[in-house]
Amino acid sequence: MSLKIYLVSLISMGGLGALLAIGLGFAAKAFKIETDERIDRIDEALPGANCGACGFAGCSALAEAIVRGEAPVNACPVGGSATAELIAEIMGTEAAASEKKAAQVLCNGGLEETEQQAEYQGIQSCKAANMVSGGTKSCQYGCLGLGDCVLACPFDAIVMNENGLPEIDVDKCTACGECVRACPRSIITLAPVSKKNHIRCSSHDQGKVVRKICAVGCIGCGICVKTCPVGAISMVENLAVIDYEKCINCGLCAEKCPTKTIEFTGRKIETIEITEKCVGCTRCAKECPVEAIAGELKQKHEINPEPCIKCGICYEVCKVKGAIAVTYKKEQ
Repeated sequence: MSLKIYLVSLISMGGLGALLAIGLGFAAKAFKIETDERIDRIDEALPGANCGACGFAGCSALAEAIVRGEAPVNACPVGGSATAELIAEIMGTEAAASEKKAAQVLCNGGLEETEQQAEYQGIQSCKAANMVSGGTKSCQYGCLGLGDCVLACPFDAIVMNENGLPEIDVDKCTACGECVRACPRSIITLAPVSKKNHIRCSSHDQGKVVRKICAVGCIGCGICVKTCPVGAISMVENLAVIDYEKCINCGLCAEKCPTKTIEFTGRKIETIEITEKCVGCTRCAKECPVEAIAGELKQKHEINPEPCIKCGICYEVCKVKGAIAVTYKKEQ
């Protein structure tokens, strides 16, 4: 009797299992979610840093967003133009030109330039020092010098120099933004590598206070604002702030800054002139930010020396070799 019950139960359970398996098979086909193969291909094309600089949780999330049309093909700052072009090929589109960015430290007040107010002996972390005592420097806005940005950088693009300030290796920097997020003082920003003027200060103290505690801090004099020919600098709560989109790399602000807070890393032009090779295309006149160039179409143009700021934009945009000649100041 028990054997019969056992066999009936075994057959019943087996039949039920078979029916459930068939049902699950049909359900799997009926509710199958089709995945776009482009997602995997884009994920493979991405560098795999999973740094979040693109604004998504990781490379896989970005790949899905690109396929859904929620992110551009050049959204990954780490991969750069090469990765963008590869993804564009997968998506069957063209990659828009995007300029490389790099981290810039908006503080130049190291151990030598800034007054020291105390000795910090706690955890060697900028975040900890900022929370406990504000660090060793009198400036409440300056670099704490304990290297949280160095530890945060996944590409070894930052080192601390002997003066207690972080130095960025632009060639290694991928603009992932990890250092920006790690800095408790928010003194690191991402800027286009083509920009050569940087205001190395983040202090909002009044000028008289800054003079006492930092030799290279912004004193809010506004000379740079008045000097800038294109309105790229403004004063925000006693601090000069540069608009990188407007900046034309003329370097005039750095020349006039009395505290040398503004750094110009480009080459300063000594002389600039339009030669006889000029074909009068008018491109230089159109691009000149101060309207210092004039001339008729198909006629040799001339530069008016008074408004000319020697920014070199005309030289950069001229397509005729030798039509504009420049000499550069020797580096001191």
